[in-house]
Amino acid sequence: MTFFSPNETLNHQAQNILNTTWQEFPHLAKNEIALTWIVYDQPVIVNTGGALSFEEFWQYPLQGFSYRGEEKIYPASIVKLFYLVAIQEWLHNAMISESPELNRAIKDMIIDSSNDATSYIVDLLSGTTSGSELSFGPFEAWKYQRNIVNRYFQSLAWEELATINVNQKTWCDGPYGRERIFVGEIYENRNMLTTNAVARLFHSIIGGVAVSSQASQRMMNLLKRDVTQKKLLENEEENQINGFLGEILPNNANLWSKAGWTSTVRHDCAYIEIPDHKPYLLIIFTEGKKNSQNRHLIPFLSAQFAKVTAI
Repeated sequence: MTFFSPNETLNHQAQNILNTTWQEFPHLAKNEIALTWIVYDQPVIVNTGGALSFEEFWQYPLQGFSYRGEEKIYPASIVKLFYLVAIQEWLHNAMISESPELNRAIKDMIIDSSNDATSYIVDLLSGTTSGSELSFGPFEAWKYQRNIVNRYFQSLAWEELATINVNQKTWCDGPYGRERIFVGEIYENRNMLTTNAVARLFHSIIGGVAVSSQASQRMMNLLKRDVTQKKLLENEEENQINGFLGEILPNNANLWSKAGWTSTVRHDCAYIEIPDHKPYLLIIFTEGKKNSQNRHLIPFLSAQFAKVTAI
């Protein structure tokens, strides 16, 4: 049971899009993509500046579609969306104090997808630090503390979050010392998310009910992207627009998003508003080395979903 209901029209449209995509990209295996798509009908209950109470917001029915939406997949930097919500929860409950350095790290984690900033955020959330190996007792205490973000999200009792794991830092070269041991010999303890889990969390943010309406708005401000930045600058690896969902959007569209990429995955999650279209939430995960390097796949999918939401 998900937080949205299936819809025959959306199901037909999405299946057609997937079939068209597999024809266009025959190297994309059917188990190398997962997606969740929520379309907002009138009255649109998101991006209202927190006009609805928590209780009222969750009573509104939603219609959507998912393909392999419950499949656990390594999320890369999409996990930073979860750390963003968690840090706002910690601030809201005075578990940590706001500071210029914290604000800088939050901004860099989301806007630039900085792994260094994320490492700092994870340390603050958990009260742990990276370092050399630890003996059994201290390491057990360290692991318990590092899992505090998992315990927070499980406390929400959302079915979509039941199988996720969000307890690892994001790396450039990879973990060392206690971090390498913690992730597991075959990386069995690495971060794992589903597109349905990301969809529900993102839905709560744009709905103004993640932590608080004020916190949700702060998060929305960080997630807002400039869709005119469709080309990479010189020496720029990624800008979370080019090669992602925002690349094909018209310049008058509004986009709130967080992308993630490694040498083996390429993901994006976004809330999109286009004039004369129904607003929608779209989460796409792709796996495989060839797909991770394909800068046309996610924009192609984005174009198809934008087309079918036209009013």
